[in-house]
Amino acid sequence: MDALIIAAGFGSRLAALSPSKPLTPVAGVPLLELGVRQAAAAGARKVVVVTGHEAELVEAFLPDLAARVGVPVEAARVADWSKPNGWSVLAGAERIAGDYLLMMADHVFAAKLLAGLAGAGAADRGVTLAIDRATTSDLIDPDDATWVETADDGRILAIGKAIAHWNAVDCGAFLATPELAAAIRAAIDAGKAGSLSEGMQVLADAGRAQTHDVGSGPAAWWMDVDDPRAHALAEQLAPRYLPECYPPRS
Repeated sequence: MDALIIAAGFGSRLAALSPSKPLTPVAGVPLLELGVRQAAAAGARKVVVVTGHEAELVEAFLPDLAARVGVPVEAARVADWSKPNGWSVLAGAERIAGDYLLMMADHVFAAKLLAGLAGAGAADRGVTLAIDRATTSDLIDPDDATWVETADDGRILAIGKAIAHWNAVDCGAFLATPELAAAIRAAIDAGKAGSLSEGMQVLADAGRAQTHDVGSGPAAWWMDVDDPRAHALAEQLAPRYLPECYPPRS
């Protein structure tokens, strides 16, 4: 299985810390490297990174990163990085055959969380989203979170930042099939802006969007590192929860 990491956006709230959000270091390791390392630890054989803002800077980082991690890492540049993130999914999915882990570059995950998600595919869904039921966690920014309403069987009923009812939060990691890119295109053809959530809602309305509850404990740890407050927390917590990325110092 391959992995696709979206790393195209501006990241204005972290701009004071780094000219490139994906390259912002967390306890000395860039966010993008954390994502690639954890995807590889979860079984990814190749990683496609979608670039946009500061694309040259990010792309120049990839060859050495691939050598360090030991998996191929290739860039797919989106034509207009100011467009919603579904356009980045379309740009990256063209480089991948079959199912793939889809991750946001500003989210960090325990490897076991991603491994569990990677094994959650089934014929009854076109996408599986990692969700967290602990919606009041101090690690979640309620003003920026993407919320999810699920049915009793885990199917997604609604997803978005401004939905009326929810019982889970989107962790920013997906097990995608080719149906996801097709759903984003369908949403665009219907006049939508092209966000990932809009494509997810197309699949949800068709009964093809399922969830993977990450549970609790160290194996379920994840964070959205989107602003200075979250970055400070990540610097404290990431070395504890991502040991694959922070080997003990001698």
